[in-house]
Amino acid sequence: MSDLPCGRSGIVSPFRRPTGTETPIEERRSASGSKTIMSQSLFITGGRIVDPSQGIDKVASLLIVNGKIAEIDIDPSLVPEDASEYDAAGKLVLPGLVDMHVHLREPGYEEAETVATGSFAAIAGGFTSIACPPNTNPPIDSQANVALIRELAARAGHCNVFPMCCISKGRQGEELAELGLLFESGAVACSDDGSSVMDDELMRRALEYCLMFDKTILCHEESAPLAKGGVMHEGRVSNLLGLRGIPAEAEDVMVQRDITLAESVGAKLHIMHVSTKGAVEAIRRAKARGVKVTAEVTPHHLTLTDEELRSFNPNFKMNPPLRSADHVQACLDGLVDGTIDAIATDHAPHAAEKKQREIDVAPFGVVGLETALPLMIERLVKSGLLSWSQLVEKMSLNPSKILGIPKGTLQKGADADITIVDPDVEWIFEASKLHSKSVNSPYLGRKATGRAVATIVGGEIKYQCWG
Repeated sequence: MSDLPCGRSGIVSPFRRPTGTETPIEERRSASGSKTIMSQSLFITGGRIVDPSQGIDKVASLLIVNGKIAEIDIDPSLVPEDASEYDAAGKLVLPGLVDMHVHLREPGYEEAETVATGSFAAIAGGFTSIACPPNTNPPIDSQANVALIRELAARAGHCNVFPMCCISKGRQGEELAELGLLFESGAVACSDDGSSVMDDELMRRALEYCLMFDKTILCHEESAPLAKGGVMHEGRVSNLLGLRGIPAEAEDVMVQRDITLAESVGAKLHIMHVSTKGAVEAIRRAKARGVKVTAEVTPHHLTLTDEELRSFNPNFKMNPPLRSADHVQACLDGLVDGTIDAIATDHAPHAAEKKQREIDVAPFGVVGLETALPLMIERLVKSGLLSWSQLVEKMSLNPSKILGIPKGTLQKGADADITIVDPDVEWIFEASKLHSKSVNSPYLGRKATGRAVATIVGGEIKYQCWG
């Protein structure tokens, strides 16, 4: 078992320059303790480059100049003399991972996470870009709050952070937010994540506005009356444990309603954290009809079932809840056949004093930024369900397309956002090795194989592990 030395303390990056060059490399230590290695040119050699946007899967070199992708497979004699060199032999070089569903909690819940700590956890997990839903306090329903998130992210300087805005004012589901102004101020999409928009007419008007601005609406699909008071998936296990259940139908009926509305309007609809067989089937049928619907699934809904709740461990309590094995299989099938487009973590940190309570009163949600890639390597790639190229589509290219952001590619001229992965390194998920402000993970103590060992954002190496 190899143990990677990359915990909460400062990260030392063994990034080297080619022999014979003399230009010094500037090092800048971030507020979170990481070292950023800065150089005008970076030359990555010996790695297996996988980029589905160009149909590339081969061992080759990659040159970065001034924060942009300059060339793949360049003649070494043409590499600038001041270029730093990274030896990626035995590793994969991927377009930077994109997580389109990350709760950063700031403003209002800084005891659980902040933009700075959450974005640092993101680069530790290999994510170069993340999008954050607006269920903060106050919610992101004003231009000032969109600007605040962008400013906090710029100040932290870890990864790209793309804020979403609310669908409704205050996420109350009663009055439409000023979507046009919010999109103009930098919101990439809108969502009332954490709750569904129960008002049919309001949802229809929101879809119409998003169509006008060519934006995607991201929906948390749950019928509040059906789910009210539920703690876990409604089924055999909930009955045995005596815990009130959240029926699969609570998700199914809202997915079908929103597909119907999106189809009538012609708008782009994205279904967040799909967890039920009925939802997968509805999305599959809608896509066959040409509806502009996309969907995401989380790693925990692909790797865990409601049987885990027998432990009464609140780290297994999330919303949507962990479902039974037949629902998990349906989500896996949907991911493999393309019904589900993306993998997103739904990273939902909670402070220990809130999460470590009785399961019926503990809040929903688990952290996921630093466990997602290893879990998906094991569950999907090493099992043969997806190729590396297909995994990159689900975790980089497709999320970028859905959000309409210029990421997820290593094409010449693109931002040099890159994730370097060691697919074989073995390690253990431990709380002391997580960089999120909260450690409410259902995977603590679990062995893992593979992880991101270097995260490069805009041509700068922001985080690195070695082992």
